[in-house]
Amino acid sequence: MAYPKSTGMPVVSGTQVPLLYAKQLLIELYESTCLSKVANTDYEGQLSNYGDTVRIRTLPDIAINDYVKGQALTYEHLDPGYVDLLIDKGLSWSFALDDIDIKQFDYDQKVKWQAHGGRELKIKLERNVWADIYSDAHSTNSGITAGAISGDYDLGVVGDAFNVTSSNVLDVITGMASALDENDVPDEGRWAILPANITRLIKLSDLKDASLAGDNTSILRNGRIGMIDNITLYQSNLINTVVEGTNSVTAHNVIFGHPCALSFAAQMSQTESLKNPNSFGDLVRSLFVYGYKVVKAEALGHAFLTTTAATY
Repeated sequence: MAYPKSTGMPVVSGTQVPLLYAKQLLIELYESTCLSKVANTDYEGQLSNYGDTVRIRTLPDIAINDYVKGQALTYEHLDPGYVDLLIDKGLSWSFALDDIDIKQFDYDQKVKWQAHGGRELKIKLERNVWADIYSDAHSTNSGITAGAISGDYDLGVVGDAFNVTSSNVLDVITGMASALDENDVPDEGRWAILPANITRLIKLSDLKDASLAGDNTSILRNGRIGMIDNITLYQSNLINTVVEGTNSVTAHNVIFGHPCALSFAAQMSQTESLKNPNSFGDLVRSLFVYGYKVVKAEALGHAFLTTTAATY
């Protein structure tokens, strides 16, 4: 919109007064991603060479028996198992650039737009993964009676989401940790991905003991979430949400676990530029193929959480 003028004054904007383009682009707001921090890529190297499947061998269960001196032993025929990690999904982006625009633009469109596409692709990838794997969590790490031994931890269930408040948010996180404890999941590397409205409750809670955060600084530090009860907390707007109940309450499918639970591999990621056969200019495109698999469900958990009490 041109500068306001009185009635009868001429309009010069866009004619005598030139239109200028800012040399710096308006900042883009990207969703934060954390897939690379919570999944393992142990088998990616094998897939990058050839093939679209890697068969991950698992150790067989061995029966442990009581023994008395002189007892005759019986021998098992062990049957080792496996899980398959497939490269069976793909994402792409593509755009065209006209030679005239390339010459006349005052910034490098190709470089800027490629980087933008790459970031958007990561966001789409992570949204797909989180929406898919929460249902693969082990039953003892989810529901209103989570805990393989005790069944003491209420992590919510569809139709009965757990209502998180600043008073009980610590109970929820320690419940996640205890559920993993009861499945003998290693302490080091544990993680949980929380939405912004739940991390806010952590910042509002009475967590005065800095040791809860795993460092010498209070949990209320510049809005950054750290570690509580050996679980590193990540904030993400990409986890799956549903609206349910008569009050149409938004509930979050929060996931937590250990990197050994989720294997991820990308077999090919390439960006290429070619001349447009139908015009003067370039075609730029990128392809990303990948696969993921929950390979140890006992190390993955699911909490169905809301921050507003619902009536079902």
